[in-house]
Amino acid sequence: MATRLPESEFDDRLETVRDRIAEAGTDAGVWFGATSIEYLTGFDHIQTERPVALVVTEDRIEITVPRLEVERVETNPRIDAVHHYADYPGGRPIAVAAEMLEGLGVESVAADKDGAPGTMGYQGPSLSAVADVSVDTQKWVPRMRWEKTDAEIDLIRESATWANLGHRYLAEYTEPGEHPATASQRATTDASRAMLDALGDRYVARTRGSGPVYAGYITGEQTKLPHGHTANRRLEEGDVLVTGASANVDGYHSELERTMFLGDPTDEQEHYFELMLEAQTIAIEELGPGVPISAVDDAVTEYFEEQGVTDLAQHHVGHNIGMDGHEPPYIDRGWGEHCESEHTSYGEEDAVMRPGNVWTIEPGIYTDTYGYRHSDTIAITEDGIEWLTYYPRDLERNIIPVE
Repeated sequence: MATRLPESEFDDRLETVRDRIAEAGTDAGVWFGATSIEYLTGFDHIQTERPVALVVTEDRIEITVPRLEVERVETNPRIDAVHHYADYPGGRPIAVAAEMLEGLGVESVAADKDGAPGTMGYQGPSLSAVADVSVDTQKWVPRMRWEKTDAEIDLIRESATWANLGHRYLAEYTEPGEHPATASQRATTDASRAMLDALGDRYVARTRGSGPVYAGYITGEQTKLPHGHTANRRLEEGDVLVTGASANVDGYHSELERTMFLGDPTDEQEHYFELMLEAQTIAIEELGPGVPISAVDDAVTEYFEEQGVTDLAQHHVGHNIGMDGHEPPYIDRGWGEHCESEHTSYGEEDAVMRPGNVWTIEPGIYTDTYGYRHSDTIAITEDGIEWLTYYPRDLERNIIPVE
């Protein structure tokens, strides 16, 4: 039962970026993105109007944070020094970051961005405008995150275990007359309580993201919208439900979605369910190391064309998942061309599936009345695939009986 990323993972990540810094011929790497900072150091924070800047050199790791983060980051064993500024906009975050670089004797950096992103209304100068350094940009960490290590997949596998429990509770608490919001809250709470009771002090609370388990759904006509909302309505017999469940395990997530029916489906609903299920099966059977990523979406598109329902598909087959709910690469018929585009830093080698990729597989069909979508989380291995989510997919076991 894996619940925490081992320290060796951070050592390996930092060694990798230090190699990249040396290859780039710069004195340091700089990161402003919250996810990248957490990935490299384990320091998690919410990206707000208060910038955080991490610098990594050959032998030092230092960070600039707003005053309110000082006590949290000082306990991080990988960070050698903490610099801080008064709260934004009274403080001068980029100026303090520039002083940090000057103190380290840094004259050139490779940064994820030339300055802090404009999050929650932040507006500030670029790093190159304030610091006496040359700034090149890089996307090292986002690309490193594509292929998960065994330790990362262990955490996603554990997430899938608790997502499955949350989904079971959700199905159990679903009945006519219930409000979708309260049924979701009940399932989320009970699964989270079970997770916390089972893991005890092994559970790692994270600032970023939701806490322990989430389970919920959209219902009725909202399902015809891939990103529908939880409507203010009571559940009724005959409802179509599109569910979603996940769990946060040391910052890593899985994705489990099912199309369910409250009571027996109509012939039309059963027809579209089976089309969706077959499309997902086709996609999963295409997965494997060395497979062109776009080929998976192509196979589903071809099936939809054969069935005459291409106009009912509104999105690509899936995406990577890990620290964020959506991560590249994306299973899209245009991915290969995207990798060859002059507007990206990807190459031909990035157009195929690799061991360590963790995919959500979720082709959907959306009619004028209802939507139909399953999603499963599946890892690519050296010789095939591993299903991480495992809630039943067939029609019979996704019908909730009405007494």
